[in-house]
Amino acid sequence: MVAQAERLGKGLSMERYRYPKMEELKEQQVRFAPLDRRLEQMDRAESLLSELDTGKAYPYEFVCYRITGFRPHDDRELMLDGAALMHDLRMLIEDVSGSTSVEATAVGEPVLTVEDLSRKLRVSLKTITRWRDRGLVSRRFVVGGRTRVGFLKSSVDRFVARHGDRVERGSRFSQLSDEEKGRIVERARRMAQATGRKAADIVRRVARKFGRSPETIRYTLKNHDRDNPHRPVFGRTSAPLSDADKRAIYQSHRRGVSADVLARRFGKTRTSVYRAINEQRARRVLEQKLEYMPSPEFERPDADALVLGPMPAAPASRTSSRVPKGLPSYLASLYEIALLTKDQEVYLFRKMNYLKYKAAQLRTDLDPATARASVLDEIERLQAEALAVKNQIIRANLRLVVSIAKKHVGASNNFFELVSDGNISLIRAVEKFDYMRGNKFSTYASWAIMKNFARSIPEEHHQRTRYVTGQEAMFETAPDVRSDERAYESQVKQMRSSLARILDKLDERE
Repeated sequence: MVAQAERLGKGLSMERYRYPKMEELKEQQVRFAPLDRRLEQMDRAESLLSELDTGKAYPYEFVCYRITGFRPHDDRELMLDGAALMHDLRMLIEDVSGSTSVEATAVGEPVLTVEDLSRKLRVSLKTITRWRDRGLVSRRFVVGGRTRVGFLKSSVDRFVARHGDRVERGSRFSQLSDEEKGRIVERARRMAQATGRKAADIVRRVARKFGRSPETIRYTLKNHDRDNPHRPVFGRTSAPLSDADKRAIYQSHRRGVSADVLARRFGKTRTSVYRAINEQRARRVLEQKLEYMPSPEFERPDADALVLGPMPAAPASRTSSRVPKGLPSYLASLYEIALLTKDQEVYLFRKMNYLKYKAAQLRTDLDPATARASVLDEIERLQAEALAVKNQIIRANLRLVVSIAKKHVGASNNFFELVSDGNISLIRAVEKFDYMRGNKFSTYASWAIMKNFARSIPEEHHQRTRYVTGQEAMFETAPDVRSDERAYESQVKQMRSSLARILDKLDERE
C-alpha cells in the first residue's frame, strides 16, 4: 500500500499546468520568494482555492494579488477558467511546498499521509486521487528523511465540510472479496449479453443491486477486463490489433512470453498473435541492409553443392607464424589463428555472398501481411550463417591490421587507436571485396587500411595542432608559483559556489 501511495504521489508531479502564466508564477515564488513568504503564499492560495466556483472565470490579476499581495503590470486581461484554475492552484501549492523542505513535525498541526487519510476516511487510494482532482489540497513534507505527499488536517476538514456527501459515499466503500467481485462480473456480463445496454447504464444498475458506488463497480469491471482480455465484460475482442499492439506482442514474444499468455493479454486467438509476430519479424527482415557480390555461379542448379561443400584443407607443411615481440596477450593470440590459403579465401567469400544471395531471393517475395514463419526462419538462418562466415574471414585477417598499424606508429599516433581504426577498415573491406576478380584479399584489405590511415592520421594531427600556442616550452619550464595548495583548492571551491549562486538567479531562457 505504501508503494502504491508513493506512485500516486509521484503521478501528480507529472501533470502539466493548464495556464503557462500560473506555472511562471510558481517558478517565481520557488526561485525568489523567502521561505516565510512561500509558506504564507501557500495558505493564501489554499484559501482562494476553497472559494472558487468551477462555473466562473477569474482575472489573472485577481489571482496573482490573492496569492502574492502584488498586482501584475501585464496580462491584466487574462481570464482563467475556474476548473482549470483549481487544478493549477493545487499544483502550485504542492510544487511550492516541495521547495520548502519543511518537516511534517514542524508544521504546528497534524499532517496525514495518503495512507493515513485512506484509513481515517475508510476510502481507497484511488478515491483520494479523485478527491485531489476535486480540490483536496495536498502538500509535500519531509517525513522520515524523505519528501512525501501529505495533507494538513485543516485542509482535510475544509474539504470534508464542502463535500460531506461525497465523503460519506466514499466511506461506505470497503474492500470487495473475490467472491463478491466474481458475482459483480457475472451479473454485469449477463446484463450486457441479455439487454445490450450501454456500459454506463449497466454499471449503475449493478451498483444499485449490490449497494456499491458506481465508481467501485466501474473500477472492478475495468480491472477484470484488463486482467482477462480473452473474456472481457465490455471488451471488443474482434477489433483489429493496432501497430503499437503488434510491436508490443513481438517484443514480449522475443523476451520469452508465450503466445498463450499474449493471446489472453490482448484478447486475441493464438493464430492472431502468431500472425502479428510474423508480420513484425518480416518488417524487421525487410528493414535490414543486405548487400552481396552477385555471381553467375549462384544461379546454377547445382549451386548448393558447388558453394556449400566442405572448405579446402590447408597444406600440411604450413608452419605457424612467429608472434612479434612486445604485443599484449590479446593481440598475440591473433597469431594463433591460421592464415587462409587462396583457395580457402575464395571459398569463404563465395559462400558468404551466396548465403546473402539466397536470403535476398527469399526477401523479394516477402509480404509482411502474409509472411510464413518457415520462410522467416530460413531467411534469418541464412543471414546468421553469412555473418558467421564473415566473422571467420575477419578473424583470420586481424593480424594484418596489427602489422600495418605498427608501420604507421609515430610520436603523435597511438598504436591501439590505429589498430581499432584499422579493424573498422577491415570489416568494410570484407563487405566490399569482389573475390571473382582473382585478387588476394590481403592485397585489397592492405590498400583499404593504408588509405584510411593516410586520411585519418593527417586529420588527427590537424585536430591536435589546432590549439598549439607556440609557447609549449615555456609552459613546461615555468615554475609553479602557488604558495599553498589547500588555499588554491579553497579558492576554486569558493569561485564555483559563487558562480552557482549567480546561475540560480537566472531564469531558464537566460
